[in-house]
Amino acid sequence: MSRFYQLLFVVGRLFTPLYSAGMMLRAFLYKKNIFLKSQSLPVPVISIGNLTMGGTGKTPLVLYVSRYLLGLGRKPAIVSRGYGAKIRGPVTVVSDGQKIITPPQFAGDEPSMMAESLAGVPVLIGPKRPLVCRRALEQFKVNAIVLDDGFQHLALARDVDLVLFSARTFLGSGWVFPGGELREPFSALKRAHSFVVTGVDNSNRNNVESFQRLLKGVFPEKPVFLGEYLPVSLLSSKHAKTYPIDKGKRLPVFGFAGIANPEAFRHTLKKEKFLLTGFRSFNDHHQYTASDVNALVDSALARKARALITTEKDFVKLKPFFGDFPILALKIELLMGEDFDLFISDRLSQYVLKK
Repeated sequence: MSRFYQLLFVVGRLFTPLYSAGMMLRAFLYKKNIFLKSQSLPVPVISIGNLTMGGTGKTPLVLYVSRYLLGLGRKPAIVSRGYGAKIRGPVTVVSDGQKIITPPQFAGDEPSMMAESLAGVPVLIGPKRPLVCRRALEQFKVNAIVLDDGFQHLALARDVDLVLFSARTFLGSGWVFPGGELREPFSALKRAHSFVVTGVDNSNRNNVESFQRLLKGVFPEKPVFLGEYLPVSLLSSKHAKTYPIDKGKRLPVFGFAGIANPEAFRHTLKKEKFLLTGFRSFNDHHQYTASDVNALVDSALARKARALITTEKDFVKLKPFFGDFPILALKIELLMGEDFDLFISDRLSQYVLKK
């Protein structure tokens, strides 16, 4: 965390009680349908969100759940607010499940990455997600909705509410915004159906188990699932298809990322034993320019790197700037256990789907 945000959070703690009270009142009004009302859909809605600001692995879990639903013979759509999108209409179709309709420079990085990664799953964005969901139902005849970043979006009722935590940060400072990283008070987790801790590995497993016990102690009826990131392949600006990770590990590379937690990506590169000669961090959802890419190439050449390497989310935004110097992207998938799959299928089995 930058010193700016550290200072902001210290000052913001004066206002945390007021903000917390406002979020609790909002949740209460939705729960009691007083002034604020949640809309229900005729198909199941799976919400994937978090309590903390910053990266917790929502996008990999959205992809995982969507693929799992496809494997069950269901037809899901992904609905997202579309943070960073340059289109301001009420509903934007990023992908119809077969082809990209709206390019990354207009749709935003995360929706674009999900659209490119998932064949057969429409991706739609818009600020009023009940409206976006109804467009997905009408236009694409889907029978399930995967709601990206939906925990605080109480205007839409959900059948499965998953709340994610990063194995690197957990609850952060534990303070509610603007005094810390929490979007709502800890008590908001009562709304969740289960918790998922992402990014679990041998280096943090003991801390994860302690956090798991904390959650189970407060919410004994809610299961806690663990997810591990699994690097699966590399994308390249020079090739149309993916290729094995081992091939990329032979090259000296210069890394960069514009995600919520760039340090986590650098940690992954080191853990996977890439020949990392240097690294640069950008702000989350950074909009790259030709000058950015030229500066990265210069830094890579100065460190004797033979390629740049970044995240899949960043990669989709860099296509207009592909040139002679190779740019790689590490494609990462979230590995969940069979117990998580059974939890999802069990929740959905209680819902009558329209095929």
